[in-house]
Amino acid sequence: MTGAPPRGLEERLRDTRAKLASDVDLWVATSGSAGGVHLIPLSYLWDGTAFLISTPRASVTGRNLLAEDRVRLSLGPTRDVVVVDGTAEPVGIADLGPEAGDAFATKTGFDPRELDEPYQYFLIRPRRVQAWREANELQGRDLMCDGRWLG
Repeated sequence: MTGAPPRGLEERLRDTRAKLASDVDLWVATSGSAGGVHLIPLSYLWDGTAFLISTPRASVTGRNLLAEDRVRLSLGPTRDVVVVDGTAEPVGIADLGPEAGDAFATKTGFDPRELDEPYQYFLIRPRRVQAWREANELQGRDLMCDGRWLG
């Protein structure tokens, strides 16, 4: 992609929304007094407004998100990255609802509801979304601010 002209806002929004809908895995960065700074890859479901992830409740990520709702997500390779800053809300398996649980299992290929280890779902609402491919796209990389898409 080196040498390609920077994409405009509408193209970046379209590309980013397509990536959010089609990708299955992302990086989840958390911090919290429970486990300190932590980075882990997890699968997700994007419903068009929020991400649904699941991790063992006792894991560092699970403990961190229960202690501190701030989270950073990253998708894609370094030359086509999407970075999301958001807030995480815990969702119990009983509160998840069968449709969301089934959609998550279908998209990610695993169903935490069927595991013996207690898993915790989190609904992550994006507050800021950025996307860029090369240095020439750093300017204008903000696609969402304060939870609202630009454009």
